[in-house]
Amino acid sequence: MGVSGAGKTTLGEALARELRWRYLDADDYHPPANVAKMAAGTPLEDADRWPWLDQLNSILLKEENAVLGCSALKESYRKRLAAGLNGFRFVYLRGSFELISRRAAARKHRYMPASLLKSQFDALEPPRGAIEIDVAQPVEASVRQILASLPR
Repeated sequence: MGVSGAGKTTLGEALARELRWRYLDADDYHPPANVAKMAAGTPLEDADRWPWLDQLNSILLKEENAVLGCSALKESYRKRLAAGLNGFRFVYLRGSFELISRRAAARKHRYMPASLLKSQFDALEPPRGAIEIDVAQPVEASVRQILASLPR
């Protein structure tokens, strides 16, 4: 979990490959209205997110093991996302606004403009008890750190 541009997809896919688990990108499940809102540069509100988070939770409940890349910026979002799931762990991709804004500006997301990054940092509630990863380190080091933090 983390703001747009933190590396959720890159790190999530690498972790899923290492674990031989399925990778799910939460961006693939946003309803068209949410995508249109973000593409227009308008931040989502909580009411926009609840059905999306509920859908992600129902998908995860059917998975034996999976890695999900999802912003999950607020504690209330994380609670809704993880409801009823056993062994669910959050990995928090932490980085400075400066570093992540450079990354966001250098890529072309299918609908998330870099201009929304500030609103994501403003909404971010860093999680307690998550596996915390400094996004400035290489992906391989991050994967090793996560694997070392997971129960066997």
